[in-house]
Amino acid sequence: LNATEVTFPDGKTVIAETMVQDIDQMRGMMFRDSLAKDRGMLFIHPKEENVPYWMYQVRIPLDIIWMDHQRRIVEIAANTPACTSKSSRDCPSYGGHEKARYVLELVGGGAAMYGLHVGDVLSF
Repeated sequence: LNATEVTFPDGKTVIAETMVQDIDQMRGMMFRDSLAKDRGMLFIHPKEENVPYWMYQVRIPLDIIWMDHQRRIVEIAANTPACTSKSSRDCPSYGGHEKARYVLELVGGGAAMYGLHVGDVLSF
């Protein structure tokens, strides 16, 4: 398991599974039934670009946090709802409005719990 410790501005940390390969990034949180409050999933994209995320076959609500190459939060989609529909086209995409290199997924409500806002810089 590839894991990265992510530190928030208040000094709190989460351990994030690190997703670099395309196949891992596509699978992401699909088919998982839980995500602990002190855990997350960190996606590292090869370059900074607009990367919307979708919740197809994701079973729990997530907070999705996009960061630029300086690890500065550029966009947050809070409490994106689970989408277990059999048809992928029933599941909307979220975010991708700002160019991002890194995307952190936390359990729904995680961004508020850790006091995260656009403009904050995370360390990892």
